[in-house]
Amino acid sequence: MIGAKRLFDLAGAGAGLLVASPLLLVIALLVRAEDGGPALFRQERVGYRGRPFGMWKFRTMVPDAESRGPALTVGLDPRVTRIGAWLRRLKLDELPQLLNVFAGDMSFVGPRPEVARYVASYAPDQRGVLELMPGVTDEASLRYMHEGALLAAASEPERVYIEEIVPDKIRINLAYAARATVWTDLVVILSTMRQLVWSPRRTPRHPSLAPRSTSR
Repeated sequence: MIGAKRLFDLAGAGAGLLVASPLLLVIALLVRAEDGGPALFRQERVGYRGRPFGMWKFRTMVPDAESRGPALTVGLDPRVTRIGAWLRRLKLDELPQLLNVFAGDMSFVGPRPEVARYVASYAPDQRGVLELMPGVTDEASLRYMHEGALLAAASEPERVYIEEIVPDKIRINLAYAARATVWTDLVVILSTMRQLVWSPRRTPRHPSLAPRSTSR
């Protein structure tokens, strides 16, 4: 029997793909027109109960980006294209994940799926997050809406991401899962949309990422 959450995801993803199809087509054409590369980017992520799956995004980097640098994107990464920077700022690069939601690999609300390299660093008590269906957005994503800019302020971005941000995201997601309902999921979705449309474009302060000589 299909649960309420899955029914919500199916209906929402199906309607979203139908309504957004003209926008998806325009974005795909813009991405291809910039450098002739593919419009979509598929990256293997770790999903529910550790099962790998291909997560779809609009391509925002040069075609050979994976061979030019790390998986983590920090600040003004030179691999990001002009169209890609615009898509990332508005989070439009995430729209193809409606396909993942429709296919059942993801939900609208759930922990953002990580690449295997970072999942391998999870402590035993953190691996409980893999028992949750990964999602397009979650409370942790709202908290770290400007994650790239935060990491750009760190002297060791990848260490900070693995040792500070990832554990905090897992903590937030496990706490949310303990009280989650379809209605709380709807609130998270609406909050995400509100932040994308109306939030000021400023970088939030995070004390652990501050340079030692300043007090951010």
